Amino acid sequence: MGKVLESSLWRSSDFGTSYTKLTLQPGVTTVIDNFYICPTNKRKVILVSSSLSDRDQSLFLSADEGATFQKQPIPFFVETLIFHPKEEDKVLAYTKESKLYVSSDLGKKWTLLQERVTKDHVFWSVSGVDADPDLVHVEAQDLGGDFRYVTCAIHNCSEKMLTAPFAGPIDHGSLTVQDDYIFFKATSANRTKYYVSYRRNEFVLMKLPKYALPKDLQIISTDESQVFVAVQEWYQMDTYNLYQSDPRGVRYALVLQDVRSSRQAEESVLIDILEVRGVKGVFLANQKIDGKVMTLITYNKGRDWDYLRPPSMDMNGKPTNCKPPDCHLHLHLRWADNPYVSGTVHTKDTAPGLIMGAGNLGSQLVEYKEEMYITSDCGHTWRQVFEEEHHILYLDHGGVIVAIKDTSIPLKILKFSVDEGLTWSTHNFTSTSVFVDGLLSEPGDETLVMTVFGHISFRSDWELVKVDFRPSFSRQCSEEDYSSWELSNLQGDHCIMGQQRSFRKRKSTSWCIKGRSFTSALTSRVCECRDSDFLCDYGFERSPSSESSTNKCSANFWFNPLSPPDDCALGQTYTSSLGYRKVVSNVCEGGVDMQQSQVQLQCPLTPPRGLQVSIQGEAVAVRPGEDVLFVVRQEQGDVLTTKYQVDLGDGFKAMYVNLTLTGEPIRHRYESPGIYRVSVRAENTAGHDEAVLFVQVNSPLQALYLEVVPVIGLNQEVNLTAVLLPLNPNLTVFYWWIGHSLQPLLSLDNSVTTRFSDTGDVRVTVQAACGNSVLQDSRVLRVLDQFQVMPLQFSKELDAYNPNTPEWREDVGLVVTRLLSKETSVPQELLVTVVKPGLPTLADLYVLLPPPRPTRKRSLSSDKRLAAIQQVLNAQKISFLLQGGVRVLVALRHTGTGAEQLGGGGGYWAVVVLFVIGLFAAGAFILYKFKRKRPGRTVYAQMHNEKEQEMTSPVSHSEDVQGAVQGNHSGVVLSINSREMHSYLVS
Repeated sequence: MGKVLESSLWRSSDFGTSYTKLTLQPGVTTVIDNFYICPTNKRKVILVSSSLSDRDQSLFLSADEGATFQKQPIPFFVETLIFHPKEEDKVLAYTKESKLYVSSDLGKKWTLLQERVTKDHVFWSVSGVDADPDLVHVEAQDLGGDFRYVTCAIHNCSEKMLTAPFAGPIDHGSLTVQDDYIFFKATSANRTKYYVSYRRNEFVLMKLPKYALPKDLQIISTDESQVFVAVQEWYQMDTYNLYQSDPRGVRYALVLQDVRSSRQAEESVLIDILEVRGVKGVFLANQKIDGKVMTLITYNKGRDWDYLRPPSMDMNGKPTNCKPPDCHLHLHLRWADNPYVSGTVHTKDTAPGLIMGAGNLGSQLVEYKEEMYITSDCGHTWRQVFEEEHHILYLDHGGVIVAIKDTSIPLKILKFSVDEGLTWSTHNFTSTSVFVDGLLSEPGDETLVMTVFGHISFRSDWELVKVDFRPSFSRQCSEEDYSSWELSNLQGDHCIMGQQRSFRKRKSTSWCIKGRSFTSALTSRVCECRDSDFLCDYGFERSPSSESSTNKCSANFWFNPLSPPDDCALGQTYTSSLGYRKVVSNVCEGGVDMQQSQVQLQCPLTPPRGLQVSIQGEAVAVRPGEDVLFVVRQEQGDVLTTKYQVDLGDGFKAMYVNLTLTGEPIRHRYESPGIYRVSVRAENTAGHDEAVLFVQVNSPLQALYLEVVPVIGLNQEVNLTAVLLPLNPNLTVFYWWIGHSLQPLLSLDNSVTTRFSDTGDVRVTVQAACGNSVLQDSRVLRVLDQFQVMPLQFSKELDAYNPNTPEWREDVGLVVTRLLSKETSVPQELLVTVVKPGLPTLADLYVLLPPPRPTRKRSLSSDKRLAAIQQVLNAQKISFLLQGGVRVLVALRHTGTGAEQLGGGGGYWAVVVLFVIGLFAAGAFILYKFKRKRPGRTVYAQMHNEKEQEMTSPVSHSEDVQGAVQGNHSGVVLSINSREMHSYLVS
């Protein structure tokens, strides 16, 4: 098949000797976005094309290998197409809008299956496992935002026909359907659990060792009814531990620690482990310990690992001087970013034993040293073939190995070997050097035709060069052209995975074609079982033994081998593990049976343990009238004989049986706000367990207002109040951030008291959290060492129009400030009017000091601003209109006896102020000299740096006298009448 070339399609029907440009629509420029070839019938091809404006897409369908195409408009934009693994005309289309469509006629008609589907997490049914070949496994987002695992048949995938094999939500991008298994993970309460289903049975938790505590888990292999997983445990950063499962994929045992990992773009993780194709049970892995990376090989699926033996000679016949245990061969196990070139290690199913890779000799793997090494006996012996990394292509079942140097400079020479790398020949595949972009071979393992494609310069078109090795071979191979080799591990043991296996290989002196009918497997003979055919069971670890060369499996401290499994039901039997299990797919017979002493035990009646009750979705705060689904789970204990007493806290009580067995949630609805204690008691004749959940039922918060005096004295105690609607007592938590502190103060009350020790502007922020509802408000306070406060009152008509809301109080304060500034010529920025909550409607006027002049000190007592403000207030010049023409007057308020009548005189104010100043000066002097306190009272006046302070006090003997309060340097406000002062002075 051909190639996309600047939106042109080229086709060859003679193994790349000649190409014909295909014209999909005469006279129309067609942009080819992608093309797909049916894996079960390579004659069927689908091209995805778009218009030059990218406003619409079309499909071009071919059933004759691209000789002809039929255009098919589609109403969506294709992200990717997925052919059915068995039925050639069935195709899934995943769109850029995250929708999933299906076609049963090779793309002519499409039907919408699902919306909000996760990309790359759509799977066709698996033959031999799924009963319905038209089944589709999908990870999709529901209307609530959770991701679910659902299945449906393509002919009927409506919401009513969807099946949810797992009831709860799953983590985004975690669904994997592979061979006999289905995997996903689900995170709740910040804890991730990994689930597996074997051959479509119910989902169960994957049982890793108790304290593995995985941060991440990657599926490595699911071959031969066994799962290999790489687990990054809680203490690991750039390594993973390799675990091997039982056939169901449930119980896992450690087989190798500290396998190197690397994180790629888009957060994908690459684990340095490679399954060697062609010989089952053989894996390569790079282990990283103390910063050193070393390559290991296993022949029995991880039961035993060995370092790679180095060759004694290099490619030039010189001694390598590399000898174990200080020096080994190490290989890079990287995948290639380019799909048209090989990775750093190349193996093939039809070339068993042939491994070619890039690496180095030494005590560890060197990142940028990539010499090429080859083995033709599955890693038993190695040879160096090149000093630099090459791209590799196997032709004719590995009978021809093609190598092209991995370099950024243009090439025109390739190398090839017909004797498994013993000797190499060179071939000029082109007369003009090209930058090689990739290598392609014709379909089929037996092919001897390949294509090198690249470009002469970065601006030139692609160059495609056909290389045909068929003329180099004059005949087909016969039996006389083959010899045999027997698989063995590095210790020379030929019984691997319970059998002796021999393979057919072409003799190095035979120049012949293996061809389509070639099979590599020759003979196999079953071996008797030995200790090495068994590995440690779940809950056991191998500990070194000084008595023998084999290692003994011992139970972990947390594991009791005699304890029954969690699903053990009364009347059934279970087998207590002795610590060993046979390696999965190991076929040995007779001999040693390390499981032969296992005892069948009766499942006892076990009491319920690990009882849990939760709300579906893991919330513990709900709204009144909302449906709540309670889920009850039980980790251990017999469930068939257990009864469950459920008390939902609002009077609902019930008794259940089989509650945890069915998994059906309990649906309930709370009508009134409050805190409800939900309890579940599980009991059978062996014991009982109880689970408790406190449910908060509350309405969502609607409004939050931070109410605080905008001007504060230095070190003066101030109250911060959060006005909340609706007020949910005992259910709301308040978070207070004061200044630049990142650590909040927490309170269950809606107010806190604090002090400020530095002058300046301070921001106060409060958050109110009630269930899932969180609101925030913020205010800036001005902390000053000097200011004046004048109490105000309003005519009583205002009370009838006071809604007692923060916004209304702010507006009234702003209008009073504006009117006072206009009448007195005091700058508006020096006046702040704060209307207090509640009735009668009262306010405080804060008069701030202007910045001090450098030439003279301003005296507060002589400040004419107070007199001017008092004058306009007493003259009833400050008023404003309400709706209906009601005029509201503003006046000074008497602080001793409550609200005063408007229009009262103020002639005594100045005299009283002077008198009070004298009293406070004398009182401060006496208190300072004698430092006496009246029992039962506290005097807050302080002296700093042996200096007296100016203080004024709003005292009066008459109801007609208005007062002013001044803050002092210590931030303390004194408000003591003359009679109290006299008692201080004479005591």
